[in-house]
Amino acid sequence: MTSSRTHSPRAILEPPARLVVTGVAVLRARRMLVSTIGLLMVLLLGGGYMVLGALKLDPIHSRYRVRVELAESGGILPGRDVTLHGVRVGRVAGVEVVDRTVVATAEIDDRVRIPSAGSVRVSALSAAGEQYLDFVPDTDGGPALTDGAVIPVERTSTPTTLSTMLGDLSGTLAQLDPEQIRAIERELGVSDLGPAELADLIDGGTFLLSTLDSVLPQTVGLLNNSKTVLTTLGRNRAGIQATAGDLSTIMGGVAPMTGGFSDVVARTPDTLAMMDKIIAENSPTLAQLLGNLATTSQMTYTHIPALQEFFFPRQRGGSTLDAITSAFHDGGVWALASIYPRYSCDYGVPRLPGVVADYPEPYLHARCTDPDPSVLPRGAANAPRPPGDNTAFAPPGVDPHATADPTPTGPFTIPTPYGGTEVPWYHPPK
Repeated sequence: MTSSRTHSPRAILEPPARLVVTGVAVLRARRMLVSTIGLLMVLLLGGGYMVLGALKLDPIHSRYRVRVELAESGGILPGRDVTLHGVRVGRVAGVEVVDRTVVATAEIDDRVRIPSAGSVRVSALSAAGEQYLDFVPDTDGGPALTDGAVIPVERTSTPTTLSTMLGDLSGTLAQLDPEQIRAIERELGVSDLGPAELADLIDGGTFLLSTLDSVLPQTVGLLNNSKTVLTTLGRNRAGIQATAGDLSTIMGGVAPMTGGFSDVVARTPDTLAMMDKIIAENSPTLAQLLGNLATTSQMTYTHIPALQEFFFPRQRGGSTLDAITSAFHDGGVWALASIYPRYSCDYGVPRLPGVVADYPEPYLHARCTDPDPSVLPRGAANAPRPPGDNTAFAPPGVDPHATADPTPTGPFTIPTPYGGTEVPWYHPPK
C-alpha cells in the first residue's frame, strides 16, 4: 500500500508544482525588481538588434581598409554600403579630397576575399540616389586586396550626375527652334484631329523605342560605330573638303561633255542589240569554246604546284625563267655544250620514278648489260676479282626483278615516311 502511494502521478508532480508556486510567490513579492530586470533585457535585445541588424555593426570580426580613388564623388557618402557584385561586404568609412581626387575609404569584412584585378564603380539603387560602392573583379582568382590597398582612378567609374545630365539636356534644348515648336502646336490645334495625331505620334515613338529595346545590343553597337565613324570624319574634315573641291572641279569638267554622254547612251541600245545578235548566231561555237576553256582551266588547276615550281621554285634555287633569260646577255645567246659522250647503261629492270620519295628497296641482281669497255663501264661487275670468282654476273635461274628484304624495324630505326608532296589529281568527267 505504501509503495503504490509513493509511485502515484500526484506524488511525482507535487514537488515541481510546489517549486513553481513558491517561485511565483517570491517574484510577486518582488514584482518591481522583476519588472525592472525585464525592461532592461528588452532594452538590451532591442539595442543589440539595432547595432547588429539595422546599423550592421559587427564587433566580433575585424575589417581591412581599401582606398578607392575617384574622379568625382558621384554622390557617395560615409556610411554607405560596400558590395561585391551587389552583395554587401562592408561600408564606406570616409570620403575625402586629396590632390583634386576624391578618395573613398572602404571597410571590408576580413572574411571576404576580393581579387585585386578588376574595377570599382559608384552605383545607385534608384534615380533618387542611395549610392553604394560596388567592387567588380575580372576573375575569381589572383591576389586579393589587403589592408591599405589603393584602387587607382583609372579603374574606377562614377554614374552620370544630375548636373551633368541637365547640362547635356540644356545643350540639346538649345538646338530646338521655338518657332518650329509653336508651328507644331498650331498645326495640332487646327482641327479636332490634333489630339489623335499627337496620340499616334506618341504611339509610334513608343513602338520605335520598344523595337529598339529588343535589339538593344545591336543598337548600342551601331551608336558606338557611328561615333567612331563621325569622329574619324571630323578629324579628316580638311581632307574631305579638299576631296569635295576636287570632285567639284571634275564635275565642272564633265558638265560640258554631257552631249557626248548623251550620244553614247543613245547608241548603247543598238550596240547591245548587235552584240546579242553575234552571240545568238555563234552560240554553238561559243558553247564549245567555253567547254574547252573549262577543261583547260581544270587541267591548269591540277598542275598549279608544278607551274609554281617551274616559275617560282621553293625547293631549289633559281627558276626556269631565270635560267632562260640568263642565256641572253652582252648582245648574244650564250650556252655550254659538252662534246664528250656520256656512258649510259641499261640494267634490265623497271625504272622507278625518282620524284616519288617512298624509299624503295634496291634490286638484288641488277647488272649492266653493256660490256663495251670503250666508255668506261662502272659498277661492281667491273671491279677486280680473284681467280674463280664469278659474282660479276647474276646467278642462273634467279628472278632479275627480286629486291632486298625490307629493313627490320628496331628501337633505333629511323622512320622513313613518305617524303614527297601531295599533288592533286584531275579526273576528267565521263
